[in-house]
Amino acid sequence: MTPAHRNPFLLALGSNMSHDMTSNTNLLNDAIDKIKRAGVVTLRRSRSFATPAFPAGAGPDFANACLLVESDLTPEALLALLHQIEAEMGRVRIKRWGQRVIDIDLLAAGGQVLPDRDTVEHWMALPPEHQARVAPEQLIVPHPRLHQRGFVLVPLAEVAPDWVHPLTGQSVRTMLEALDPAEIAEIRPI
Repeated sequence: MTPAHRNPFLLALGSNMSHDMTSNTNLLNDAIDKIKRAGVVTLRRSRSFATPAFPAGAGPDFANACLLVESDLTPEALLALLHQIEAEMGRVRIKRWGQRVIDIDLLAAGGQVLPDRDTVEHWMALPPEHQARVAPEQLIVPHPRLHQRGFVLVPLAEVAPDWVHPLTGQSVRTMLEALDPAEIAEIRPI
């Protein structure tokens, strides 16, 4: 019997529901358990990290983690599953970048660029003031801002340091090294 073809995905999880980092970490663990029970195979999991809220003042600090997973789902079907898990856990999308029970982002689907290069590059180049007001209506992978965010790159470096961004040609390790050391210093293991 031949096993089903499994696609690699990179996921980022975050929670800042409370000021209690243990509670936020427990929410991450609950989400990861739900992902596993849905049949998504976890290959690697990062440690959990305490990170400042983004943007500054958007609520309590976050607990963040990343996963390297495999699934026979398409990227679109996996995103739908992740949104279903968020909803089951009480996530309501009221305010962009606001306080949340759980946030599960599909960072990358192997080396795929979806829906196309021009669209991803458009979202990557969007000025910060527009990013806060506008959300894409379709799946964008790789995540258009993963290369700029220490709260993603620090845990991602534990699960996929050699993953190469298909548009920038940079590895996770290289993208992390390019960030401001002061930003990285604020990110600490829980």
